Amino acid sequence: MRKPYHILEDAVATNTPAGISLKGVKRATVFIKRSDHSAGSSVFSVTVSPDNSNYATYNKLISNVANANTETLTRVSGSTLSDNGVEMYSFSPEDIPAYAKFLMTIDTDGTNNIWLICDYGEPSSI
Repeated sequence: MRKPYHILEDAVATNTPAGISLKGVKRATVFIKRSDHSAGSSVFSVTVSPDNSNYATYNKLISNVANANTETLTRVSGSTLSDNGVEMYSFSPEDIPAYAKFLMTIDTDGTNNIWLICDYGEPSSI
C-alpha cells in the first residue's frame, strides 16, 4: 500500500517539525518544493531516531541526480533550494528509521512544501 503525506504545507517560515513514525515503511520518498522565490534560500534536512527522542542527522538520502553507469548512488543529508523548484530524495531502503523529522530552514522568503510518500509492504502488493 502506498500512502502520501503532505507534511509541510505552504510554509513561509522555518518549521519546528514533530517526529513522524516510519514503522512498517518499506520504502520512503520525499519531495521538497520552493516557490514564490525572490531572494534567499530554503535548506532541507532530515533527522532520524530509534525512539522519537534521540535524533541524529540522516546522511543517507539518495539524491535524484543523473549518474554514469560506473558511479554509485549519491547520498546526501539534504539540499539548499535557492530558486523555485522541486527535488526528490529517497531513504536508503536498507535502513528505514523508526522516526524522522523533516526540517525546512527558510532564509528571506519563499513558500515551501514537503511531501512524504510511504510504501508499506512488499513491492508486489503496492
